[in-house]
Amino acid sequence: MSRSAAKTFPFQMMMEQPKALDRLDIQFRWGGYGIRVHKLHFAAFGSGKVIDFHKHSDYEFHYIPRGRGRVNLGDDMFALQEGNLYLTGPNVLHRQEADQQEPMEELCLHIDITRLDETSVAPPEAGQVWGEQWEYAEAEACISLLDKLPLQPVEDNYHAMECFLTAYKAWKENQLGLYTVIKQSVIQILLRTISAYAHVPRLHPPSRDMKHYRYQLAVQFIQDNFMAQLTIEKVAERVQISPRQLQRVFREMTGATFSDYVEKVRLANICGELKSSLRTIEQIAFDNGFSSSNYLHYVFKKKLGTTPTQYRDQYGGKELL
Repeated sequence: MSRSAAKTFPFQMMMEQPKALDRLDIQFRWGGYGIRVHKLHFAAFGSGKVIDFHKHSDYEFHYIPRGRGRVNLGDDMFALQEGNLYLTGPNVLHRQEADQQEPMEELCLHIDITRLDETSVAPPEAGQVWGEQWEYAEAEACISLLDKLPLQPVEDNYHAMECFLTAYKAWKENQLGLYTVIKQSVIQILLRTISAYAHVPRLHPPSRDMKHYRYQLAVQFIQDNFMAQLTIEKVAERVQISPRQLQRVFREMTGATFSDYVEKVRLANICGELKSSLRTIEQIAFDNGFSSSNYLHYVFKKKLGTTPTQYRDQYGGKELL
């Protein structure tokens, strides 16, 4: 008997257009925080599929509605199975892998959370605005706990996964109040996830400028992972376009190539280290994605007209005194 015949899969509907919600520019205020949704989608991992070590500067929540696999979170590896959830980020190095014999599906919520300027968005005084004080308090309590959650999978005992389906159905049926349904679904995912660890007129949301959006995602991924051996193929896979398309995006947005941009990010970081660090050139080269100090010397000289050693001698003295 096949997997699909064994039982009805609740998220079958999302498989039709698994990344439909990613195209909506969903951002909202919750209490004293601004939340922007980057991903709210369904993903399928074929047997043995691996997403190699990487990290994010913001929050990414993962839920397993079916299948099994494993995940590395920092230095630890955990088995994954149907009904699990786990959090990666900010800056949690992780690696995901589907079981060699059984595919794995995943529901993913990827968000930015920004504390808003208290001078422009101040908590209301008691009795001034209906319910607002509670919202500020609940948002603060929830988000303050995110960074305290343990790096390990747990059971989705509070049914956060159901909120993905609620949001998707609202989009598919073009429900009245679509934005509010998605906003509340995201908030519910946050609340239910934390709980798991702690035993009008019809709206037409604006679409993203997909070229700029993909460029931003690629740039963020490069800035988070430039110290690794990045290839255009790896970044293109994360942005979900072809390497050729990604190269075109970088040429249109920067006037330069993907490789030029990666080198620019690496060299900017290296210059900072040369000014403020006493580490060897070889150590700095290796930790910034260069295969050797000789290759760094070649690139540095070509791009900046001087060598790393000469740059340190010229600019590093004052920083190191």
